[in-house]
Amino acid sequence: MKFEIITIFPDFFRGPLDYGIVRRAREAGLIDIGIRDLRAFAHDRHRTVDDRPFGGGEGMVLKPEPIFECLESLNVAPRKDRMADGARESVVLLSPQGRMFTQAVAQRMTEHDRIVLICGRYEGVDERVSERLADCEISVGDFVLSGGELAAAVIVDTVTRLIPGALGNAASSQQESFTAGAVPMARVEGEPPSATCGSGGLLDYPHYTRPAEFRGMQVPEVLVNGNHEEIRRWRRRCALKKTLRNRPDLLRAAELSEEDRKLLREIEGER
Repeated sequence: MKFEIITIFPDFFRGPLDYGIVRRAREAGLIDIGIRDLRAFAHDRHRTVDDRPFGGGEGMVLKPEPIFECLESLNVAPRKDRMADGARESVVLLSPQGRMFTQAVAQRMTEHDRIVLICGRYEGVDERVSERLADCEISVGDFVLSGGELAAAVIVDTVTRLIPGALGNAASSQQESFTAGAVPMARVEGEPPSATCGSGGLLDYPHYTRPAEFRGMQVPEVLVNGNHEEIRRWRRRCALKKTLRNRPDLLRAAELSEEDRKLLREIEGER
């Protein structure tokens, strides 16, 4: 997969994308990341990429010309032409006004061969960029950043870990918070229940490691008794309890089994 990041601060990405899973995926050839300096497509002496908005108002807005020229240099067609050709690429405008970036959105992004991320700045981007070039506007949260660079790094990291081969253990991405699609209580006939289960859209269950006792705090006994069925049930109960406490909104769309609903009733009875 190819990521193209359009930014006025190309040096920003010298750090965030050079570590961990993203670095290993780049070295393995699973992803390629191009950083494009938007100012290289401004033709005045000061390499101006912003201007005051028509109608007045505070702040500056990114101009359309440099962005259009940058994408044309990458052979990115206008949105209507890409849709007609069925191109496996997407242009994303990073903006506080965009729809929320979620694990499900990240999963759909893995279906593309190329993703172009336009980093907004100042008070926004000329609306013609959204109208003609971008397939969608995306926000990483209900807050305002100084620009889209941090959001772009978040998206690259999130999408990369979903690409086959990026993680050492492919099952890891199925056990993480927010991951839908996995059947949390599924069992294979004749095999013992798995002690690790997909999150099914819930928050992840708690994790413990050695030492079993640390400063008077003990690892839950159920995790060291070797009973995989009890471990599975404990982990699922903890995931449900944490989700109910921290993100009850996730329960509306989560894949809940009859056992899940029974556990939820027990948890709610304890409150």
